[in-house]
Amino acid sequence: MDLRDLRYFETIAELQHLGRASAVLHRTQPALTSSIRRLEADCGAALFERAGRGIRLTDAGRVLLKWAQRMRFDVEDAQRELRAIGAGLTGQVRIGIVPTAAQFVLPAVARRLLQEAPGVTLRTVVGLVDTLKPQLRAGELDLIVGSETGAEPGWVSRPVAEDVIVVAASNRHEIFRTRPTLKDLCRYAWALQPPGAPTRDWLDHTFDRQRLPRPRVQVETTMLLMLPTLIVQTGLLSFISRDHLQGRGRIPGLKEVPVPGAAMTRRMVVIHRDKAYLSPATQRLLQLFEEVDAAG
Repeated sequence: MDLRDLRYFETIAELQHLGRASAVLHRTQPALTSSIRRLEADCGAALFERAGRGIRLTDAGRVLLKWAQRMRFDVEDAQRELRAIGAGLTGQVRIGIVPTAAQFVLPAVARRLLQEAPGVTLRTVVGLVDTLKPQLRAGELDLIVGSETGAEPGWVSRPVAEDVIVVAASNRHEIFRTRPTLKDLCRYAWALQPPGAPTRDWLDHTFDRQRLPRPRVQVETTMLLMLPTLIVQTGLLSFISRDHLQGRGRIPGLKEVPVPGAAMTRRMVVIHRDKAYLSPATQRLLQLFEEVDAAG
């Protein structure tokens, strides 16, 4: 099988449309059709089938896609490892990271890495874990730092730190006039992440278990870094990292609402693909993240 045909196949499989793949790859549709026919001849099976106005993978196509990605990873890793011979701590490290870790964990780790290795460059993508995983799976990221989720085959997960998520509000909020219970929280409006985010789901299920209405959300956002300032200004309740309330990361005017059973402890981990080539700079960054866990 030709590696170029496999690269074309990956793009066609991702876009599920020959015309769009032609525009992205700057190849004519007949050229891409010929490429697919060569692969089908090698495989002895059809790789695509019609689906409305587009196409989709057959069972054979899904198997080939898995191996095509693996072969591409091997070729790219070999090229990176060969370039790294004798180069020491240089090159680019591509890291995906959730907002809280980007704010409270990454700066100190990046400072130490760049002090040791001024020739290293960091490319960071900040987002939720679910948006970062496909990029790691596609080989576009070397590492992800985020909240611990279920184990994924072919991935390695290492602990980084613990993070406690708590209910918080402006220190002028009327809720601080009493000792609030979970039921008391139902009286107020909230600013939260959308459903599906781990912290939002945990909070919703906490109310469910007590047979209480779920939080009444007035502002819903994926921009986690704006939540602390937002709740200070609006008087809404929220569910955020305790790091925003203490130490260097403290947001003035923000205070934890002490409610029994409403604090979520989550484990932060660093994830990479098993058996993927990790450059010396990437390995050193992993070590520095692990030292954060040991120090904590």
